[in-house]
Amino acid sequence: MKKLIQVKNVTKTFGSQVVLKDISLDIYENEFVTLLGPSGCGKTTLLRIIAGFLDADEGHVIMDGEDIANTPAYKRDVNTVFQHYALFPHLDVYENIAFGLKIKKQPKDIIDQKVRRMVSLVGLEDFLHRDVTKLSGGQQQRVAIARALVNEPKVLLLDESLSALDKNLRKEMQLELKQIQKEVGITFVFVTHDQEEALTMSDKIVIMKDGEIEQIGTPLEVYNEPINEYCARFIGDSNIIEGNMIRDGLVRFDDVEYECVDKGFKDNEPVDVVIRPEDIDIVPRNQGKMNGEVKSVLFKGVHYEVIVETSSGTSKTVTMHVTKEHDITNESAHEKISASNFYMDLEDVPNLTDSEVITRANAQAWNEDNEDVSLSKVTYNVKNEVGTYDCTFATDKGTEISIKIFVVKPNVIEDQSNEEGIQAFDFYRTADEIKESMALDTDLILWADAAAWNLEDDSRVEIWDVKYDFDDENIVEGDYPITFSTQGRELKVETTDKIEEGERIGLNWNPEDIHVMRKMVV
Repeated sequence: MKKLIQVKNVTKTFGSQVVLKDISLDIYENEFVTLLGPSGCGKTTLLRIIAGFLDADEGHVIMDGEDIANTPAYKRDVNTVFQHYALFPHLDVYENIAFGLKIKKQPKDIIDQKVRRMVSLVGLEDFLHRDVTKLSGGQQQRVAIARALVNEPKVLLLDESLSALDKNLRKEMQLELKQIQKEVGITFVFVTHDQEEALTMSDKIVIMKDGEIEQIGTPLEVYNEPINEYCARFIGDSNIIEGNMIRDGLVRFDDVEYECVDKGFKDNEPVDVVIRPEDIDIVPRNQGKMNGEVKSVLFKGVHYEVIVETSSGTSKTVTMHVTKEHDITNESAHEKISASNFYMDLEDVPNLTDSEVITRANAQAWNEDNEDVSLSKVTYNVKNEVGTYDCTFATDKGTEISIKIFVVKPNVIEDQSNEEGIQAFDFYRTADEIKESMALDTDLILWADAAAWNLEDDSRVEIWDVKYDFDDENIVEGDYPITFSTQGRELKVETTDKIEEGERIGLNWNPEDIHVMRKMVV
C-alpha cells in the first residue's frame, strides 16, 4: 500500500504545555485510521495539524510526497467533519452538500450528479430538500459526511463526529461509516475516545497518551497484544496482575508459575500479565489453574459478568468485648453518662487529645430529656509506655464515669505478597451500642481503629471486608472475633453460565490466553 500521509517528528505546544511530543505516524491509501485516547491526549490537535487548522512547532506533515506545512487548510486535499457538523441552517440538504462545489464554480449538471450520488450513498434520497434544522442528529451527520465527500478529497478527517448521537444510533452509524469508507475508497482518519468505535470501524488504531503514541496496530493486535498496562486498560476489560517472567514461555504471578507463549523478556524480569475476562473458563473447584469465590454476578444481556476473588487480602483479627450496659446515673443532676474501655497504639500516645479520648471511649452524657450534655472534664495521665491507665469523664454537675485505657505495642500484620500492612485493636462495646449502629461495618472499623497501608509508599489502603459471626440484633455479652481485610485478588470473568454469588469455583485458561507486557516507564 502507498503511504498517503507521513507525520514526521511533530511537536506542538500551547504556552508551557507540550501537547504533542515528537509524533511520527504513517497513514496509507484507503485506510481507516482511528486516533484513540482520553481527553487531553493530543489526538484532536494531531488531526487539526493534518487538516491545516494548526501549525506544528516542529516536524513535518508529508502528503503524497509533498511537505504541506505551508499549504493552507483550504488548499489541502482533505475535508473535515466536526463534532457538531457545522451545517448551514439557512440551506436545505441539497444546498448544504452542493456548497463546496458551487464555491469551486463547477457546472450545474456536474454538481447535481455529484450531490445526488452522495445523497444516495448516505441514504437521504427522501430528504433532498429538507430543512437541515428539521433533521435528526444521525441525518445531520450524514449530510455533513456527504458535504465533505462530495469534494472528493483524498482524506476525510472526522473529529469525534459520533459523540453527539445516542447509543443505538452511534452503533448504526459506526457500521455505516465503515461501509461508506469502503464504497468511496478514500482514507478516513477518525478521532474518538470510545474504544468500541475504534474496534468496530478501524483498519489501524493509534492509541495516544499525554501527547505521545503508545501503540499502533490493527484492532486484533491492540486488543490481543496490548503493549503495556495503559493500552490494555484502554482497550476492553482487562485483568492485570503483577508478575515475573521466569524465562521465555513461563511467567509467575500469585506465587504460581504458568505457561505462556510470550518471548523476548529477560529472565526474572518484572512484568504485567493481562488475561481478558472472556478468556477465563469457569470449571469445578480444584479442576482449573486456580480456585476462587464468586463475589458478585451481574447480568449483561448476552453474558454474566462475574467477579471472582482468587486470593484473600491482608487481614487482621481482633476481639470485640461485649459488656453489660454501664450507664451511670446521677439522680440529683438528672443526668446519665457512659463510656467504654479502649485499646490504643503506643505510637499514638504523644498526640493524644481530649477529643480523641472521648471519641475512642465513645463517651457521652445526657439528661432525662435525652438531650446531650457536655463533657467538661476529661482526666487521664497516659504515659508513653505500655500499660493500663485510668481515665475519668465528668460533666459540670459532677456526673462522672471512669474507664481503662490499655496502651499496647502496635501489632502490625505485614503481607509482603500483597505489599500491604494492616493493624487493628481489641475493643469494648455494649450490646446496645452494637444494636443501635446504623452502619455496623463502618463503626467496627472505627471502634477497632483498623487501618491498612501500602508497604512501598505508605499510602492508605481501604479496609474492604469486615467479617464477624454474630447476630447484631440479638447480641449478648461475650467476646467475639472480628476480622478486617483489604481487597484480595479479584478477576473479572465473562460467562454464559449462571453462577451464584458465594459459589466456590475453579478458573481455567490456555497458555495463549495469557499476555505478558513490559512494565510502563513512569
